[in-house]
Amino acid sequence: MTSPEHSPEPAPSVEELEAQERRLVFRRFTYEDAWALGSLLVEMARERQVPVAVDIHRAGQQLFHAALPGSAPDNDAWIARKRRVVERYGSASYLVGARHRAKGTTFEESSRLDPDTYAAHGGSFPITVEGVGVIGAVTVSGLPQLQDHRFVVEALERFLADR
Repeated sequence: MTSPEHSPEPAPSVEELEAQERRLVFRRFTYEDAWALGSLLVEMARERQVPVAVDIHRAGQQLFHAALPGSAPDNDAWIARKRRVVERYGSASYLVGARHRAKGTTFEESSRLDPDTYAAHGGSFPITVEGVGVIGAVTVSGLPQLQDHRFVVEALERFLADR
């Protein structure tokens, strides 16, 4: 994982990340939506030939999972750790980490949560339904954390533009 400080891309601000969450909201989220969103992520990953694993959970149930060539079992462990952050905090895993960094600390130092169970690294984004709230998470693992985050955001933007 590349730290935001060593990323060649400028890291988005907490405000930019919060704006993404306000904007990327579903009217509904069905099994078919999970399949379509997961398939879009896989298609994007294949086009770019990136070694990622993709996961979509809703209400504690895995609705979609795919591992592309070059991904590894470690990616599944990262997915679970990042997803747990979304489930616990109701915010994107990257945003949770950015909020801690903005306070001059790290998630690991200040959350007091087991780092083998929780990871506030980019790549897991809340599935938020209008009028309901966070019902799940879409997660990608395999790229540096900011790229994982941006990959998921790009897919959500494309998916929701068609709805």
